[in-house]
Amino acid sequence: MRALITGVAGFAGSHLAEYLLDHTDLEVWGVLHRRETHLRGRIHTISADLSDPEVVTRLIQECRPAYVFHLAAHATPSASWANPWQTIHDNLRVQFNLLEALVKAQVPARVLVIGSGDAYGLVKPQDLPITEDVPLRPNNPYALSKAAQDLLGFQYFATHRLPVVRARPFNHIGPRQSDAFVAAAFARQIAEAEAGRREPAIQVGNLSTQRDFTDVRDIVRGYWLLLRHGVPGEVYNLGSERAIAIEQLLNRLLSMSSIPIRVEPDPARLRPSDVPILVSNCQKARQLTGWRPEIPLERSLADLLDYWRGQVRD
Repeated sequence: MRALITGVAGFAGSHLAEYLLDHTDLEVWGVLHRRETHLRGRIHTISADLSDPEVVTRLIQECRPAYVFHLAAHATPSASWANPWQTIHDNLRVQFNLLEALVKAQVPARVLVIGSGDAYGLVKPQDLPITEDVPLRPNNPYALSKAAQDLLGFQYFATHRLPVVRARPFNHIGPRQSDAFVAAAFARQIAEAEAGRREPAIQVGNLSTQRDFTDVRDIVRGYWLLLRHGVPGEVYNLGSERAIAIEQLLNRLLSMSSIPIRVEPDPARLRPSDVPILVSNCQKARQLTGWRPEIPLERSLADLLDYWRGQVRD
């Protein structure tokens, strides 16, 4: 049986491929676009532009997967402000091509559509912790695109009976994360300061917001459990179920540094709109699959910092 991962060279995609290789008997196929993967030789890789519907149709006809994990997307909320339409257009277009190709080829693969806890957006205090019944009120272009992907996945289940399961992961961190994300941005700056590549100072934006952080390796394990056991048409949160202020996250990373580092506010790192707190309720996924995070935050941060030390050193 084949599992197809779009975005296999990305942060979550690479960890998911490793998990499937280590814990299942699936033949893993991965789609690459403009990026390389360290997994060549262990998985079947295909270079493809998923924005081209003909390319996607040929891909599905060739692979004929039993499972599809759709992770390919613009994934950075902060970058989505620079080009909102590109984020919305690309994220929707690629997923539409994929679902349409599965329907046309009559491949009844179980599909996991990856939304985001960020799509809940402007939650009210009485909505916390956030269950899957809380309305989506996206407040940035990235969150809007993920809400649209979520609904598009449901529409293909409702209209075509395609077995689509939807996941709404909250913030995830760990090795290989891009410095476009807050924890990795901190880790890179610390690693560069330790190596003498920059002044011993770290540039920060809003430190008061609180977010729900889970190790990426726990999240991808949740993806597999949801795609195997999730009810088609349903949606499931994945998160740690606890909120931590960005300032606390930073302080924990700074405590792991080998040198003293000062903190400097950077107005350029502030977002036009920020939600004070996002924290998940994952009872639905837990009751169905038994999933819960296993990797402590301290290990996630230590592994992330060690990854960036390696990147800076190399």
